[in-house]
Amino acid sequence: MPLNNSLQIRTLVVDDEPLARQRVISLLKNYSEIQVIGESRNGEEAVADIQSKKPDLIFLDIEMPGMDGFGVISNIDLNYKPFIIFATAYNQYALKAFNIHAIDYLLKPFDDERFDEALEIAKNQIKLRHSSQFNEKLIKLINDYNTEPEKYVRQFKIKLRGREKFIPTESIYYIEAEGNYLMLHHENGRDLFRSTMASIEKELNPNQFLRIHRSFFVNTIYTKDIRYISNNEYKVTLKDGKEIVSGRSYKDLIKSYLSLSENE
Repeated sequence: MPLNNSLQIRTLVVDDEPLARQRVISLLKNYSEIQVIGESRNGEEAVADIQSKKPDLIFLDIEMPGMDGFGVISNIDLNYKPFIIFATAYNQYALKAFNIHAIDYLLKPFDDERFDEALEIAKNQIKLRHSSQFNEKLIKLINDYNTEPEKYVRQFKIKLRGREKFIPTESIYYIEAEGNYLMLHHENGRDLFRSTMASIEKELNPNQFLRIHRSFFVNTIYTKDIRYISNNEYKVTLKDGKEIVSGRSYKDLIKSYLSLSENE
C-alpha cells in the first residue's frame, strides 16, 4: 500500500553482518518512501545512532556480539515511539512474544516476499500513527523477556547410547504422549524423552506451551491457525502443516489463549 509521496520514513539498519545490512538496504531501495539514514554494526553503535538520528523505522538484528537487540531496546529512549522490525537467525522463544505483541520479525534467511510483507506492516502502522499502542506493547515485550521465570525447563537432555543430546524448548513444535515417554517433535526430527504429560506440564512455560489434548502440547511459537470445528473441539494447525484436533475438555484453555492473543 503506497504512502503519500511526501511522507519519508527515516530508516536505520542494524546488523553486525555487513552482507545482511547490504541486503536489507538493497531491498529498501525499491521503496521511494524509505529514506535510509544509516547503518549500525553493533548494539552500541545502534543505541548512539537511534538516539541521535531518531529513525521512524528500525531493522534490528537480535543476535549480535556484546549488546544484542534486546539490549539495544532496553537502552534507548522510546518516547519518540520508533517502529521496529526484528531479524533473527534463531527460533527463540521471543518469537512467540513478537506474534502476541504485534511486532513483526524476519527469520533469517528470509526471501523478498517475506521482507515486503514485514515492511508493509510497518508502513501501515506508521501511516495510521499507531505508535503509542505499538510502543506500549514493545515495552511489555521487553519486560516479559527480562522477567521470564527461570523455573521453567529450557532444554531436554536425551541420552542416546552413552551420548547426551540437548533439545532446546524453543525448537520443539509439539509434544506427544507415548506411553511412559514423550515424543518431542522438533525442527531437526523427533526424540523420545522419558517422562509423562502430568510431570512435564509443571516444567513447561505456560506462556509458550499450550495443552490442547491429554496427549498433546503445542508450542505456540509455531501455531499457524486455531479454528473451532464443532462439539467443543478445535483444529490446531502448526507452521509445518501438522494438524491436531483438540480434546473437548481443553476448550476453556484454548478459548482463554485465543482471547489473550486477541486482546494483546
